[in-house]
Amino acid sequence: MDKIDYFAMQPSCWMQGEDQHVLTHRRADALAGPQTELNPQAIFDYLYFHFIPSPETIFKGVSRVPAAHGLVAGTAELKPLWAPRFAPQSGRSFETLKQEFLRLLRDSVASSMDGSLAACFLSGGTDSSTVAGLMRQVSGGEVHGFSIGFEAEGYDEMAYARLAARHFGVRHHEYYVTPGDLVRSIPDMAASLDQPFGNSSVLPAYYCALQAKNAGVSHLLAGDGGDELFGGNARYAKQKVFGYYERLPAPLRQHVLEPLLVDSPLGRLPLLRKGKSYIEQARVPMPGRLQMYNLLLRLGVDRVLTPDFLAQIDTAAPLRHQEEVWAWAASEQTCSDLNRSLAYDWRYTLGESDLPKVRAATELAGLSVAFPMLSEDLLNFSLTLPDDYKLKGQKLRWFFKEALRGFLPDEIISKPKHGFGLPFGPWLLTHQPLHALASDSVKHLASRGLINSSFVQELLGSRLSEHPGYYGEMVWILMMLEQWLRAKSPDWRV
Repeated sequence: MDKIDYFAMQPSCWMQGEDQHVLTHRRADALAGPQTELNPQAIFDYLYFHFIPSPETIFKGVSRVPAAHGLVAGTAELKPLWAPRFAPQSGRSFETLKQEFLRLLRDSVASSMDGSLAACFLSGGTDSSTVAGLMRQVSGGEVHGFSIGFEAEGYDEMAYARLAARHFGVRHHEYYVTPGDLVRSIPDMAASLDQPFGNSSVLPAYYCALQAKNAGVSHLLAGDGGDELFGGNARYAKQKVFGYYERLPAPLRQHVLEPLLVDSPLGRLPLLRKGKSYIEQARVPMPGRLQMYNLLLRLGVDRVLTPDFLAQIDTAAPLRHQEEVWAWAASEQTCSDLNRSLAYDWRYTLGESDLPKVRAATELAGLSVAFPMLSEDLLNFSLTLPDDYKLKGQKLRWFFKEALRGFLPDEIISKPKHGFGLPFGPWLLTHQPLHALASDSVKHLASRGLINSSFVQELLGSRLSEHPGYYGEMVWILMMLEQWLRAKSPDWRV
């Protein structure tokens, strides 16, 4: 029986050779030959998602196995190995569930440690703090926690990491990432990837892992997965609110609210503008609603991309891909909207973005990594939790936090979610070498015939200075694509 990789923790790529034999490798670029062409659709999908969604890769003829899938033996035929089956159980007490949860967590942390120097990422959030505390409990010895910070207002979370380290007696290692660090490491990171990847948190994670490597660590534990298994992302609460609108009687929606707020000038009044925005989003069916603020779509594909490139791709393909994953996420009729959103994130947020980010960071630093929050036992446990244990009213991850109350400091349980966010946009405005690297990269990408030069001027000029955090993300996505092309396919152009 095939072993199921529920979250694509271990990447696997394949291609069919000339003799029809199927070749496999963990890296897409190891299968691609010198003559292998790049896939324009994958480049568009990268700009849309900020990663290339499996099964496609940047290389024509090379594919990647999605989470919970596998290949039919000896063939290039992809098959699903598993689909989520949520079975909420309402008969067990909170205390019973809490004890089982803590036991499963402890067992998973213990089995994730490899006997070497005990160490973990420590952002100061609930997940990484829980992992750090359980490592101390399980090992009974010294545990090292590694954190990064930024000298940028609104981005630094070091105080919470210090709090967790003190609370659990973890030996704490701190490093403050600088704009100069990015200038030095961006080309190396891009070159280390088997295909373009746009999660900007990969660089902070890399400097965290590099600290660990320099301290003699060979294996790190990461806290990823708790939000997606137990309901911790803010969008789950937001989608629940949109669900209220969907349940209103159709005549009220279509003949009263929408004509009043969306289709009339009244919707432009400041008092009613929020109501108009709410209805505009609520009436877009899932999963398309999740892309209402997609950066590429908001900017406009025709404005960003050249006609020659657009002629080679299908701009509707990303939505079809999302609809396929959305259908997979609710393979049973009774699946709730919340659970469907969780399963959807297992494929996208975890399998395509967060886990590849941590893996890329640790591999470049020369370390291995484990994800104790994502054990099969914890996954199966999460499938049995009632919906309101995950999202109680608007309280995210209610059961997880209540089960750990008394173990984690209250300040960490109640803190707003953050993570290793990177102040790339603000730094572009203040650090000339970083701005020069980004500007040169984006302009060179335009010379390849992919993006419009007029858009580049607008992006690097008025747009970036107007909202550096928002538009800095697009600069990052384009810069990392160009840096990858320089390393892997320098002659490519549209």
